[in-house]
Amino acid sequence: MMISRLILILSLGLLASPLSAEKITLGALSAYLNGLTTFQANFTQISADSSLSTGALYIKRPGRVRFEYDPPNNALVLAAGGQLAIFDPKGNLEPESYPLSKTPLSLILADTINLAEDKMVTGHEYDGISTILTVQDPNFSERGIIRLVFTGPVPQLRQWLIQDQNGDQTVVVLNDMETHLSLPEGLFNILLNREKRKSKN
Repeated sequence: MMISRLILILSLGLLASPLSAEKITLGALSAYLNGLTTFQANFTQISADSSLSTGALYIKRPGRVRFEYDPPNNALVLAAGGQLAIFDPKGNLEPESYPLSKTPLSLILADTINLAEDKMVTGHEYDGISTILTVQDPNFSERGIIRLVFTGPVPQLRQWLIQDQNGDQTVVVLNDMETHLSLPEGLFNILLNREKRKSKN
C-alpha cells in the first residue's frame, strides 16, 4: 500500500515539473542547498506504517525547521537551538526532545553544505528524471540516512526519505515551494510553541 501511494504521489508531482536532462553535479546541489536559507512548502508524509499526513513545512537555515500538520493531526515538529522537539498529536503538552545533531535532518540544516568535501555522500544517482542524493554522517552511521530527490536542470528539491537505524523509512514529498521568505523566529521557538499549545487546552 505504501509503495502504490508513493508512486501515485510522485507521478503527479514529477509529471508537472520540468525534467532533468542529466545528473545534477554535487557542486550545483551544494550551491542550491546553500541558497535555500529560507523556504516553505506544502508536504505529504508517508510514514513507516504507510499512514499519510499533510501539512506545511518551514525551514530557516541554519538549524531551524517546523513541520505543522493539518487537522485532525495535531502533531508539531520543531527544530531550533540545536534541539528537535516532537509534540504528541494526542495532546501531550511536553514534547519529546532530541539533539538535532543526532538526526539526518541536521545534514541539510547546517550553516554551510559542501557535498563534495564533507565525505557524507554515499550515493549520487540519476534515474532519467531525478537526481537522487544519499547522505549519511560518516562519523555516526547509526544516526540514519537521508535521501534527497532533485529535478532540474535548475535544481529543485522535490522530496526526501529518512531511514533510521532500525530501517524504518519516512518519505516527505514537497509541493508549492516558496523561497527567500521572511520567516519569524517565533515559528521555530520551542518554548513559545509549547506555551501556545498549553493555552489551547
